[in-house]
Amino acid sequence: MNKRDTKSTVLIVDDEAEILTALEDLLEDSYEVLSTTSPEHALEILTRVPEVAVIISDQRMPDLAGDQFLARARAVSNAQAILLTGYADINAVISAINTGWVCGYAHKPWDPEMLRAMVANARERYLLGRELSLERALLNGVLANSGNAVSFKDREGRFVRVNALKAAKFGVTPEDCIGRFERDFVDEARAQEVATIEAEVIKQKRPIDTVEERPMPNGVMRWFAVCRFPILDQAGNVTHIGTIQRDVTEQRQMEERLRQSDKMEALGTLAGGVAHDFNNLLMAMLGNLELAAKRIDGDERVARYLRNATAAGRRGAALTERLLSFSRRKEIRSQLLDINETIRNMGDMLERTLGGLVEIKTELDPELWAGRADPEQIELAILNLCINARDAMPEGGVITIATANQDIRKRMPDLAPGRYIRLTVSDTGRGMSAEVRRRALEPFFTTKAGKGTGLGLSMVYGMAVQLGGAIRIQSTPDEGTTIELYLPSADAEPGVSCETDRTAEVPQIDPVRILLVDDDHSVREVTAAHLAALGHTLVEAKDGPGALDIMASDQRFDLLVADFAMPGMTGLDLALRARKVLPDLPVLLITGHAELPEAAENMSLLIKPFRQEELALRIAELIVKD
Repeated sequence: MNKRDTKSTVLIVDDEAEILTALEDLLEDSYEVLSTTSPEHALEILTRVPEVAVIISDQRMPDLAGDQFLARARAVSNAQAILLTGYADINAVISAINTGWVCGYAHKPWDPEMLRAMVANARERYLLGRELSLERALLNGVLANSGNAVSFKDREGRFVRVNALKAAKFGVTPEDCIGRFERDFVDEARAQEVATIEAEVIKQKRPIDTVEERPMPNGVMRWFAVCRFPILDQAGNVTHIGTIQRDVTEQRQMEERLRQSDKMEALGTLAGGVAHDFNNLLMAMLGNLELAAKRIDGDERVARYLRNATAAGRRGAALTERLLSFSRRKEIRSQLLDINETIRNMGDMLERTLGGLVEIKTELDPELWAGRADPEQIELAILNLCINARDAMPEGGVITIATANQDIRKRMPDLAPGRYIRLTVSDTGRGMSAEVRRRALEPFFTTKAGKGTGLGLSMVYGMAVQLGGAIRIQSTPDEGTTIELYLPSADAEPGVSCETDRTAEVPQIDPVRILLVDDDHSVREVTAAHLAALGHTLVEAKDGPGALDIMASDQRFDLLVADFAMPGMTGLDLALRARKVLPDLPVLLITGHAELPEAAENMSLLIKPFRQEELALRIAELIVKD
C-alpha cells in the first residue's frame, strides 16, 4: 500500500490538557494521534515510536520550552515540527527554526483549516524526506558496493557523485573528483572521446553503450563495457549524465578464445575434408618410394634421391597430422617428458637455426615437474616460438626460454585447476600491436609478407589445447613479446593417449588370406604390393558391395583390410556386414583421418601414409590376438 494512503502519526505536546483534547478532536479523523503534557514523556514516545511524522509542540511549557524540546527531539526523530504558541516570541521562533527544523508556526487560538493544511504539508514534507533518504541510501549502497565504476556529472561535465571504484581508476578519492572534469584525470585524446559521446547522449536523450579498450599502468590492455545515460527533469531536459563502467576483460578474452576455437575447428574440418585425399596421394607416393628403394640394386645416388623424396613425403604427412590435431581428429602420441632436458638438447639446433645475431638464454626451474607430451610436438613448438621471436628482432636481441611450475587453484577462462608446467619464450623485439595480438593465433594470419605460412602459432595453440593446456600472449609495441605455454604436469589427468612405438618389433606369423578393399586404385596397388611382399595371399575389391559379392561365394578369408572412407559404403559398414557372414573375421581399417569407434571389437586402425613394417605389425597383432 502507498505510504500516502495510510494514516500518519502526529504527536501533540502541550502542558494544557484542554489544548490536547481540542487538537485531538481536530486531527484524529485523518491521523493517528499521540499526545502528552510532558516534553520529557514526548521524548520517550519518539524513542519508542520512530514513525511519528509530525510534532505539534507548544512553546511555553514549564518543564522545557518548545524550541528546546524540538532541538532535543531532532536527535531521535526526523519528524516535521510545528510550533504552537499564544505569545508572539520571535526569538523562540527563530531558535525553533534553527535548532528544531520547524516547518510551520501557528498562533493560539488557531484557525482549524489553516492548522489542518499546515499539518498536511508537514506530513508531505516528512514522507518526501523519507523517500529521499531511502533513495539516497539506495544510491549510496549501489555506489559503495557495486563492482562497477559509477559516476554522475552535470551537463557541463563536472562530477557530482563518484563511487570509490571510479575514483580509484583516477588514483584519487571520491571527494577529490567532485566539481572536477574528466580532462583533469585523463589525457586530452581520452577526454575528448568521452566529451563527444556525452554530447551525443545529451543530444539524443538516450543511453549510449560502448566497449572500450584501455591500457593499464602496467601496460596490460583491458576492455570495459560503458553505459552513459541521461537524467531528465520533469520538462524532459537533460540535467545530468550517469556512467556505469564494467570491466569485461575476462568475458572478452573468453569470447576471443571461443572465436579462436571456432576458427581452429573450422581449420580442422577443412583438414579432415582434404586429409583423406591428401593422405591417399602421400600413401601412393611413399609406398611406391619404399617399394622402389628395395629394388635399386646398390645405386647409392638413386638411393639418396629416394631417401630425400621419402623425407619430403614424411614432412607432408606430419603437416597433415598436425593440422588434424587442431580439432582433435588426430590424437597426440604422448609420453613422460623432461621438458628441461628437451630444451637443453635443442641448444645446438636453435643456435644454428636462429643465427648469430640472437643470444639465447635459458632460465630452467631445476625442480620442474615431469610433463606428458609428444617430444616432437614440444620441440616443434619451441622452435616455432623461437623463430617468431628472432623474426621480431631483425637487428638482433635476446631470446629467453624459461620453465616454471604453476599450481592453478581457481578455474580460469582457459585452464582448469591443476598442476601445470609453464614454458615461456620471451624476446626483446618490436612487440605486437593490439590488433596483431588479437589475431596472432588465427590460422594463416601472418605479418611476414611472403615469408610465413601463418600456421606456427596456430599449431602451438592446437597442441596446447589438445593436451589440456593453454597459450597466453603478452606484448607491447617496442617492448618485446612473451608467450607462455601451459602444459599439464604428468600427474594431471591426461588429455591424450600414451602410445608406444608401433613398429618396434613385428611378430613372425604364417601367411594368411586377405580380402583387400579400397576405392583408390593407386593406394590399393601399393597396399597389395606390401601385403604380397609380406607373403600373404590377396583377393582385391574396389568397393564394399564388390567385396560382399566376393564373400557371398568365397568365405575363406583370415583378414579383411578395408579403406575406412569409401563412397556408398564405408569400411566400417562393410566390416559390420561381413561379420554377419564371418562373425570372428579380424578387420584392419585404413584411413587418412578417422578414428575407430570404441564399440568395434577385433578391429584395428592404421593411419595413412604407413610403412610396410607398420602394416605388418597391425596384421600380426590381429592374427595373433585372434
